[in-house]
Amino acid sequence: MKRLSILGSTGSIGVNTLHIVNQFPERFKVAGLSAGANVQLLKQQILRFRPQIVSVLNKELSEALRRELTNIPVEIFHGVEGLIRVATHPEVDQVVSAIVGAVGLIPTLSAIKSGKTVALANKESLVMAGKIVMEEAKRNHVRILPVDSEHSAIFQALLGHQKEDVHRLILTASGGPFLNFPHARLHDVTVKEALHHPRWEMGKKITIDSASLMNKGLEVIEAHWLFGVPVEKVVVLIHPQSVVHSMVEYIDGSIIAQMGITDMRIPISYTLSFPERLNLNLPPLDLPKSEGLTFSVPDPERFPCLKLAYQSIEIGETMPAILNATNEVAVGAFLEGSIKFTSIPSLLKRVMEEHDVKPVHTIEDILKADHWAREKAKALLEGRKVC
Repeated sequence: MKRLSILGSTGSIGVNTLHIVNQFPERFKVAGLSAGANVQLLKQQILRFRPQIVSVLNKELSEALRRELTNIPVEIFHGVEGLIRVATHPEVDQVVSAIVGAVGLIPTLSAIKSGKTVALANKESLVMAGKIVMEEAKRNHVRILPVDSEHSAIFQALLGHQKEDVHRLILTASGGPFLNFPHARLHDVTVKEALHHPRWEMGKKITIDSASLMNKGLEVIEAHWLFGVPVEKVVVLIHPQSVVHSMVEYIDGSIIAQMGITDMRIPISYTLSFPERLNLNLPPLDLPKSEGLTFSVPDPERFPCLKLAYQSIEIGETMPAILNATNEVAVGAFLEGSIKFTSIPSLLKRVMEEHDVKPVHTIEDILKADHWAREKAKALLEGRKVC
């Protein structure tokens, strides 16, 4: 019986993880859950899975949840301290890090320091502090298993092969809703249009990142750290059918791909049961009925965020943290309707240009850079320097 803590249990990854737990109760038990402000869904999860510890966004929500669960034996905490408690609970074997954004860094790192196996969906942890996170994992003999479909595909395609035989990693991208959108109209796309992903059902922030291809830029940085491959050997190809989830090309010319239907329960279950596989009773990929599989190079004019992501990791040190923090502010502003979709890369470029890159020695260096970028981005938006 594997005991799990799920950070971000009310998000899409968290909900799908709990579907798997519900399907295999003899294999998994939920020991801890964390959520933001979706207390009602969290309450339902608590009543169904009976965790020992949970955490929510703030004190007011934790008190409200306690009033609704008077007779339920569960510890309730809040804030960053609550996240750390859920991530490091002594009875937990594996932590599913599914919080979206920079807020996932500290609890993920805390889980690693406490020796937990980590199923990683919070790509921001590696984007912001990849060197620190991977060194800590090595120091504590912790295995990090990738949840993202792309990194899970690469992880599977690397198994049984020598690292020195890898020529390059190929991340596939659907291209999002604007792949064939008239370029001149991108300036005026609506939030509703940007959230209409053609293949995957995801949270709002990740869906917008998919539309701008920033998600793929973040995944390039994540792959660089996760697999120890130079960033110039991590490439992105547009694959609208989303059948091939990613590939590894070897020095002899062989390319090994992982394929499947677009269901996140497949990569999630693999992180939970590795090295075994679970029979999820999902419909198989029907290759004869599949569309033709096509691949193309991303258009840098249509997807400038991808180029900025490559630039950030090539510069290194604090710059990837600057990229990530600014993107979170920009996406939030777009979702609120205060900036245009095309203003996202404009803001990223402006903040990156104004950042004085600092060396990274500790996690505090990362957090300072993150704070600076958010304040700078907000100031530029308030001053109408980006529209």
